[in-house]
Amino acid sequence: MASNFMSVQERRIATLSGHFRGAAAVEEELLQRFPTMAMAPSVFEHVQQAPEDPILGVTVAYNKDPSPLKVNLGVGAYRTEEGKPLVLNVVRRAEQQLVADRSRNKEYQPITGISQFNKLSAKLILGANSPAIAENRVATVQALSGTGALRVGAEFISRHYAKPIIFLPNPTWGNHNKIFPLGGVPQKPYRYYDPKTRGLDYEGMLEDLKAAPDGAVILLHACAHNPTGVDPTEEQWEGIRQVIRSKHQLPFFDCAYQGFASGSLDKDAHAVRLFVADGGECFVAQSYAKNMGLYGERVGALSVVCTNAAVASRVDSQLKLVIRPMYSSPPAHGAAIAATILADGRLFQEWTVELKGMADRIISMRQQLYDALQARGTPGDWTHVLKQIGMFTFTGLNKSQVEFMTRQYHIYMTSDGRISMAGLSSKTVPHLADAIHAAVVGAQRKS
Repeated sequence: MASNFMSVQERRIATLSGHFRGAAAVEEELLQRFPTMAMAPSVFEHVQQAPEDPILGVTVAYNKDPSPLKVNLGVGAYRTEEGKPLVLNVVRRAEQQLVADRSRNKEYQPITGISQFNKLSAKLILGANSPAIAENRVATVQALSGTGALRVGAEFISRHYAKPIIFLPNPTWGNHNKIFPLGGVPQKPYRYYDPKTRGLDYEGMLEDLKAAPDGAVILLHACAHNPTGVDPTEEQWEGIRQVIRSKHQLPFFDCAYQGFASGSLDKDAHAVRLFVADGGECFVAQSYAKNMGLYGERVGALSVVCTNAAVASRVDSQLKLVIRPMYSSPPAHGAAIAATILADGRLFQEWTVELKGMADRIISMRQQLYDALQARGTPGDWTHVLKQIGMFTFTGLNKSQVEFMTRQYHIYMTSDGRISMAGLSSKTVPHLADAIHAAVVGAQRKS
């Protein structure tokens, strides 16, 4: 009985013959010889169309909009006053140095990445004079930006931590809710944001941390909380530290915006250094996407601060076993750029100046938006726009108001009302203020 399925050799012959006789003729002949080709269902027929990512999907919708008035405030990527992506001058200089160095090659990196990058990353977040570094109590590995650092940390915790459950702030970055369960760590929320004050629910947060099990992992945003832009004060951080340490809980810091929030690398590292200074253990995930503009290079690090050097050495060995079957070893180019900047005093100083410039522009956008809303007499208290910090502002707008602004004003943001201040410019602030004013006034009329 003749087979209805093509052999590999037959497919090769058909493909080659198609170059000479035309694809249409070959297709017709194949359907005659193998009629089931047209009827056989895909083995993936059951696969459902997945929804767009709630953040990246905003950009997809934005790109489809032909309006010249459209503004994308969804994705967290810095834009210039002209609305263009920015490559830092210091990054270009470091990259030119690397390209000019003919001794460099494209060999595999070690499993844990570039050693110099790891040491300098730990120094950047923990401080040059950190006792933990001096005592060799820190195991640091290069990771695929902050997302990769979180995922490696999650899998390590699921394998080696006695109580693998993590408590996440409510709300938090949407990807946190996927990274930890897929990494084998179940999660629960703790109170963080107060919609009434559009600020921190400090008392609620402490109550939930006290109610969480002893030894639980607690995720903390080191600075510039995403999506709310609401951070604890230094005094509140001390209160949070006392509760976590009294419960023998394990803090896991996500540090995606060091220096990008306030303009000061040291100030934005305060919370992490506060916890490390007490001698306790913690995890720290770092990203260089925002503060060096290395979004597409995927540059990050995971540091595990341990109680002693022997434990840190063993942790390092087990982190290798997590990374090896996941992606084997990290890419070299982006981390080499970061290490070049961090190691060179002149480049480092240039970086801090550019970094502060980005932070200052975002702060300026906050002031301009607040002033524009005040000038329009927009109902409500908008001081939270000034009080919040970092790339994002939690506007307090609801889903229907967001949809109205997208439909009528071509303003694109996530449905929870979060906007990226870095996506604004002096030219687009008035348009956004008009949209917010119309949305708020319209909602009041309906009610």
